[in-house]
Amino acid sequence: MTFARRPRRGPKPVTPELLEKAALYYIERYASTAENLRRVLMRRVERWAYKLSGDRAAGQRWVDALVERYARAGLVDDKRYAEAAADSMRRRGASSRRIRQKLAQKGVDEDVAQAALEESGGAGGAADLAAAAKLARKRRLGPFGDPKLRRDRRMKDMAVLARAGFDYDICRRVIDAKDAGELEEGA
Repeated sequence: MTFARRPRRGPKPVTPELLEKAALYYIERYASTAENLRRVLMRRVERWAYKLSGDRAAGQRWVDALVERYARAGLVDDKRYAEAAADSMRRRGASSRRIRQKLAQKGVDEDVAQAALEESGGAGGAADLAAAAKLARKRRLGPFGDPKLRRDRRMKDMAVLARAGFDYDICRRVIDAKDAGELEEGA
């Protein structure tokens, strides 16, 4: 027995109402910056313009007006997003460099990102050392790993921290710490 397949439907024609529904659905599900919301909506406009030969310029104007209206209303707030994201990433053991990078990807201004980092415990120094210690504990690196394998895994453990965005001095301090207590005293 065979079933007839329904023909695939292409993208719906974009209208300001459809964009508003899509925007509300997106910000209902995800925290977002104004720039990120703009990108999400513009992907929809681009698909519409490509598949249905829609007016890309009109779609761009609708998206810009919608994002501006939502920013004024407080539905998208870059500062609030940056503070929440920086706190969350800091708790998971992210470096200041990684936090700045992630916020820049979401379209957060450099000054806003710096203020969010300061709010979440500072940029660099003791905050990065504490974050590196959290990551080392979570990944069982250095003093948190198997003492028998510690010497053989030193460079691999340092590479894990370096890829996470920590500088050489912090990587060395965390991996070469005698025990976990030494890290907690220094942080």
